[in-house]
Amino acid sequence: VLSDKGEKTITQIADEIGHSQPSVTKIIKEMKKTGLVATHLKSNDKRTNLVGLSKSGLKLTEEIKTVLHDINNAMVNMQKEANHNLWETLNEWEFLFGQKSLLRRVIEERKIRESKEVKIVRYEHKYHSAFKSLNEEWISKYFVMEASDYKSLDHPQDILDDGGEILVAFYKNEPVGVCALIKMDDPDYDCEMAKMAVSPKAQGKSIGWLLGEAIKKTAKEMGASAIYLESNTKLTPAINLYYKMGFQKVAGRSTPYDRCNIQMALSLK
Repeated sequence: VLSDKGEKTITQIADEIGHSQPSVTKIIKEMKKTGLVATHLKSNDKRTNLVGLSKSGLKLTEEIKTVLHDINNAMVNMQKEANHNLWETLNEWEFLFGQKSLLRRVIEERKIRESKEVKIVRYEHKYHSAFKSLNEEWISKYFVMEASDYKSLDHPQDILDDGGEILVAFYKNEPVGVCALIKMDDPDYDCEMAKMAVSPKAQGKSIGWLLGEAIKKTAKEMGASAIYLESNTKLTPAINLYYKMGFQKVAGRSTPYDRCNIQMALSLK
């Protein structure tokens, strides 16, 4: 960097070579010990300390450039002998890692593996405590339980009797997620997706996504053409999930919940 572009600050060098400032500072100290660079050079901005090559550094640079020329020619000739272009492959892998890190890719693979252990079943009375406790947990964490919450959570059978459905997600034989599909008397929406809850200890396993997709499938089986939901923008992960599922923001419906500040809908046509 210093030989090609002249004097630079520590920050500029760090940005150029993709290292941290402490790392560059350490490298510069080592180079200064060997007499290859000079620091605290004058600049137009007296508050800025510049680093530049010393005479010894400039001399070594010319020697390095000569060697690099030979290395480059050797690599070009090797490339002509090879069946595959190593540099193009490396550039492709570097691009792929730039698009999505290895850590993110590993996390996604883990989610895929763990999601295969998730089983979603239809509600039975024996799952009442899980349906109620999972919802009470997240509602009480962010908001205050309201009358409409108690109505649904204390009497889930009413949802089923009205033609709705409740799904329960199991992970390793433990109920860790729930979601309800409530029939609506509305000119635009056939049913409401409500009371979706996932246990904190089971988050990160795509359970919310799997429940949502199962709800969509159930709604289609019921002959529904549109699903409605209510939420709060404070619940960022949930809102992102709804958008990922295809829900879009709507407005104009009255709501029984004080905490509701966003309404969304999904067309199943």
